[in-house]
Amino acid sequence: MGRYSEPVSHALKSSKANPAGELALLRRICQRAARGKKNLALKLGIGDDCAILAPPTGEEILVTTDFSLEGRHFRRDWHSPESVGHRTLARGLSDLASMGAKPMAAFLSLALPLSAVKDSHWLDGFLDGLLGLAEACRVPLAGGDTSESPSEHILADIVLLGSAPAGTALRRSGGRAGDLLYCTGTLGGAAVELASLPLSKLRTWSKGETQPHLFPVPRLGVGQKLGQSGKVTACIDISDGLSTDLAHLCNASGVFAEVEAAALPLHPLAAKLPRPAALAAALHGGEDYELLFTAAAAFRMPRSLAGVPITRIGRLLPRRKGKSEVTLMSDDGARRPLEPAGWEHLR
Repeated sequence: MGRYSEPVSHALKSSKANPAGELALLRRICQRAARGKKNLALKLGIGDDCAILAPPTGEEILVTTDFSLEGRHFRRDWHSPESVGHRTLARGLSDLASMGAKPMAAFLSLALPLSAVKDSHWLDGFLDGLLGLAEACRVPLAGGDTSESPSEHILADIVLLGSAPAGTALRRSGGRAGDLLYCTGTLGGAAVELASLPLSKLRTWSKGETQPHLFPVPRLGVGQKLGQSGKVTACIDISDGLSTDLAHLCNASGVFAEVEAAALPLHPLAAKLPRPAALAAALHGGEDYELLFTAAAAFRMPRSLAGVPITRIGRLLPRRKGKSEVTLMSDDGARRPLEPAGWEHLR
């Protein structure tokens, strides 16, 4: 929906008399969202039955949606509310980044148990995290929906609209044999941090480079520069793990790939682990939200874009019958199959 709607569940029909009900929740969200910076593409935001967007002339619209489910993507006893809100938006922004898009508007739908609605600290923290990242990325919250959750779990769905000059959006399907394989930033830190959360007694966090799982940074600036360059042949964000996401890129492009273990840029958290564990985190850990992309070998790739390091980690190969889709060149030069071992829902 383009606005936050009237009450939809029987349990919340009496919210006019309930300071913790849906109408009060809607007012809080609308008041907070109204403080953000304006986006010229958004002609009408929260308040009507639909939002009105005016995409820039000559640009195409890109749309993505992403669930954040309590118990699957976050836990209230592990993640601060600020982290949950930040991650809810960051996941979708990373999808726009992977296609070289500029964000236009966000739409948030929340299903909350009454316990969360009444917990003003949790809800305000969630909005702090989500709207703080929205402000930093200049993407307005333009609408959404609310409902009472059918369980004690929180469900958040983010829909994001972005734009890119017609014909320039990056895709997974353009990689060619002989292209070089690159990634942004560092790998493995999110998985290592996630593994440490059950053991941590710390319950307040702040954003920083040492918190790649709690506060990931979507690579929007890099993605837009890659799209504008006209030199990138394929791109995907690393959300499910490099081994799994690279397999997606190879399938879409009809190629094989080889990754060089020695070239992988390890996050400092991963680099502290024994070498096998560090490689496992970088290859299979997931939720790094870095960009994995390819370009012709003749193109001179800069060492950084938008202040983010770029590292060559391998190359694309022609398909060969009887060979593994992706191989890993170990530190000693030996090659072995690299099976997709990252995250997969419903497996």
